[in-house]
Amino acid sequence: MALRRRGRRRPDAGVAVDLSTTVGSVALKAPVMTASGTAGHGDELAAYVDLSTIGAVVVKSLGSGPWPGNPAPRVHPTPSGMINSVGLQGPGVTAWRERELPAVLATGATVVASIWGRHVDDFASAAEQLAGVDERVVALEVNLSCPNLDGGAHLFAHDPDATAAVLRAAAAAGLPMWAKLSANTDRVVDVAAAAHEAGAEAVTLANTLMGMVIDVDTRRPVLGAGGGGVSGPAIHPVAVRTVYDVRAALPEVPIVGVGGVVDGRTAVELLLAGASAVQVGTASFADPRSVGAVLEGVETWCSRAGVTRVRDLIGGAHG
Repeated sequence: MALRRRGRRRPDAGVAVDLSTTVGSVALKAPVMTASGTAGHGDELAAYVDLSTIGAVVVKSLGSGPWPGNPAPRVHPTPSGMINSVGLQGPGVTAWRERELPAVLATGATVVASIWGRHVDDFASAAEQLAGVDERVVALEVNLSCPNLDGGAHLFAHDPDATAAVLRAAAAAGLPMWAKLSANTDRVVDVAAAAHEAGAEAVTLANTLMGMVIDVDTRRPVLGAGGGGVSGPAIHPVAVRTVYDVRAALPEVPIVGVGGVVDGRTAVELLLAGASAVQVGTASFADPRSVGAVLEGVETWCSRAGVTRVRDLIGGAHG
């Protein structure tokens, strides 16, 4: 989906809109990105969206080596979204750099890498393999909060000290770090503060929520791993509250908002709550053009509302 150039006046409404934003030291041409885990490791969405027009492609989280993921079934619909237990399947950082990164860079996309691990040393190894990566990889999202690994037993994002230890290890990549945190804990503000103090320029709020679906006929969990992560419109109000609370407590910490973004209005809601940019995830499963449509929706909303710079929306709900 082709998008209008930044600052071009739309023919159907008001003002030209500057869509640029920043997340810490990272400048983005637009405030809408893909969400890690929903757009693959490379250029999978390029057939549907001009990836050079969006803020960034955030790739699926990568480990220090290849990982097979969880047993099938891995995904299941819910009344307002989906639940998944893919389990971080991936080729590992080194293989990704060699085989898949070139394809997504060839689209003109800005890229944000993402890493995961079971132990601090795993994050360190994955980060070291990213050192010296192409300059078009502008940031590293450190996935501290995936609930689909060992039943959520390795949710570093539930503990400030564990979060800080991981981020100190991930600094080996030499990239600006975004800490992807969890709304499954009432300590999210404390964890966000610890992440920032440990070197994260920003926090991504928030990952999926822990959930389960049981087949009442078989009387067993639907997903092969039992529980999984719930995503989509059902968790949007949780994401908005999490972003709002962290912004209120830590106004100096940049935030990337994610959770149930399906159109321009839901994206703008997260910006008003305090996010500097947003990510589109589950919506892309229903329509792979969604990230482009959301960006165009933000531009349309701003133009009709007389908002000339999307940056002026950030934190606007805080009065």
